[in-house]
Amino acid sequence: MIRKHLPFSEAEFQRRLALTRAAMEKAGLDVLFITDPSNQNWLTAYDGWSFYVHQGVIVSLESDPIWWGRNQDTNGALRTVWMGDAYVMGYADHFVQSTERHPMQDLAERLKMLGHETSRIGVEMDNYYYSAKAHQSLAESLPNARLIDATALVNWQRGVKSDEEITFIRRAAKISEKIVDGLLERVEPGVPKNEVVADILHDGVMGADGHWGDYAAIVPLLPSGPDAAAPHLTWHGRPFETGEATFFEISGCYRRYHAPFCRTIFLGKPPEFLLNAEAALVEGLEAGLEAARAGNRACDVANALAAPLLRAGIERGARCGYPIGLSYPPDWGERTISLRAEDESELKPGMTFHFMPGLWMENWGLEITESILITEDGPAETFCDRPRKMFVK
Repeated sequence: MIRKHLPFSEAEFQRRLALTRAAMEKAGLDVLFITDPSNQNWLTAYDGWSFYVHQGVIVSLESDPIWWGRNQDTNGALRTVWMGDAYVMGYADHFVQSTERHPMQDLAERLKMLGHETSRIGVEMDNYYYSAKAHQSLAESLPNARLIDATALVNWQRGVKSDEEITFIRRAAKISEKIVDGLLERVEPGVPKNEVVADILHDGVMGADGHWGDYAAIVPLLPSGPDAAAPHLTWHGRPFETGEATFFEISGCYRRYHAPFCRTIFLGKPPEFLLNAEAALVEGLEAGLEAARAGNRACDVANALAAPLLRAGIERGARCGYPIGLSYPPDWGERTISLRAEDESELKPGMTFHFMPGLWMENWGLEITESILITEDGPAETFCDRPRKMFVK
């Protein structure tokens, strides 16, 4: 018998399955096929670096979920999912990266065997892991079924975190703090960037407070000076320089749960415009945290942030946050609510966000962010506990 180390209780997985089935019934779905690895993990605990091939989870309204994927990856599923061995299915390797056949042909046969030849089948059409070819192949192989767009159906069920999940995010936050503390010690003029990134990755995997660290869904981002106008640049081998600000966008990760945390370090004497931007950004962050209360809306947070920035002559024109929790590459967001002026989604206790009001101007950038928890009463709680400022060395 394979010994499993499940991350959550059986009751927690049943809670998730019940939420998903209720959403399926509301959408009129007979069965759901999930390809997003974050959703696969959330529903079944499957955890492996196999998402570069076609795989997924079949969720029906009655029986336990079925993990389906490449034959060689069924060994990983047997060791990680909470379901019994009969609920793990694999397809032959001749389907992998073939121009003559497609794995969805195998999936279609499985669905027929399960009685879904004419069912309403939900699929995640706008997802990194479900290709146009996959959809075409599945549709052609199930001509009597109806494929329904169920993008983000599971994602929305993940919004309010359980106490078990919040414990994991707190562990990730401790790792985020450790990474930032290390940055404040190590970043100096003349130190090559890649050496600092090596330390970031080391600290992240070593973990904190006795808990090991997982790989984050996004690699460290750390552009400097004029390059900090571009929010998603990674690193190179050139050294840090005096007279430049570098923002560090990082996250600790524990069992796939994240707590993104960004801080900016300026080497030397900051210019007045950057100090003014820092003051406005911190004021906006404080106002946004105060507005991030249960019963308020996502737009209330965005509007609270925007007011101090506009008074300082800074117009962002972008959303300032998104839900976080369990994620795989290439993104640690949950792709549902956005903290922005147009989003009137209600904030509920147990929701978790990366409050991320980065400033990316024409020739400079500044990031000071917080991962937050919407509480039962009062303003949002921040998962990390470090000074909310631009650090100057």
